[in-house]
Amino acid sequence: MPTGTPVDRTVHVSLEGIEAIHVGWDGGAPLPGRTLDAEETQAIDLTPKAITAALVGLTSRISTFQVQRFVNDFRQEPLMAILPGVALAELWGLIAVGEQAMLLVSGFVVVVGLFGLLTALLTSLNERRREMSILRSVGARPAHVFSLILGEACVLTLPGVLAGLSLLYGALLVAQPAILSGMGVFVAVGILSAHEMMLLGLVLAAGFLVGLIPGHRAYRLSLADGLSIRV
Repeated sequence: MPTGTPVDRTVHVSLEGIEAIHVGWDGGAPLPGRTLDAEETQAIDLTPKAITAALVGLTSRISTFQVQRFVNDFRQEPLMAILPGVALAELWGLIAVGEQAMLLVSGFVVVVGLFGLLTALLTSLNERRREMSILRSVGARPAHVFSLILGEACVLTLPGVLAGLSLLYGALLVAQPAILSGMGVFVAVGILSAHEMMLLGLVLAAGFLVGLIPGHRAYRLSLADGLSIRV
C-alpha cells in the first residue's frame, strides 16, 4: 500500500487476478500472436493450481529470522523463506560483477583506440616535418606548432565520442521494442548520468594527453632538420 493511502481505500488483488495478469505470457515473455481481451480472459478458469510465492509482513522485526528459520525447517511442505532486501542485494551484487567486467572491456577498447590515435599522429608527423618547418620559417612559433598537433588529437577524439554515443542511442531505440516484446524487459533511454559524463570526460582527457606526445615532438623539431634534403 503506498505511503499516505487511507486504509479504507486499500486495493486487494485476488489469486484469480494474479493468474489473469499472466495470461498470454510464458517464462516472463509474451507469447507471440496471442492477445486476449477482457471477455476472453473471463471465460478462462483462473483458479490457481499452486501458490509459488507469498509476501508475509511481520509486526515485529525481531521475529524476522525466527519466522524464516521456522519456514525453512517446516517438514510438511518444501518451503523456503527469503528476505526480499537481502535477495535483491545479492542480485545487484551479481549484476555489478558483470557490469564491472563490461567496464573493463570498454577500458581496453579505449586504450587500443588511443594507441591507434597516437600511432596515426606520429606517422603523419613524420611525413609532415617539412610542413612544420615551413610554418616555422614564415613566423610560426613552436607553441603554435604544438597547439596544432594537440588540437588535431582533440578533433579526432571528440567526433569518436560523439559517434559512439550516436551508435549507442540508435541501437537502444531500434532494439527497445524487440527487447520489450521478446523478453518483457523495458530498456529506458534517458540522458547520461553524472558517472557516464565523468567517463566520457576521462576519454577526452586521455585523447588530450595522447596528443601531448606528438605535439612535444613537433615542438622540438628544428628548422634546419625539416628543411634539409634527405636522399
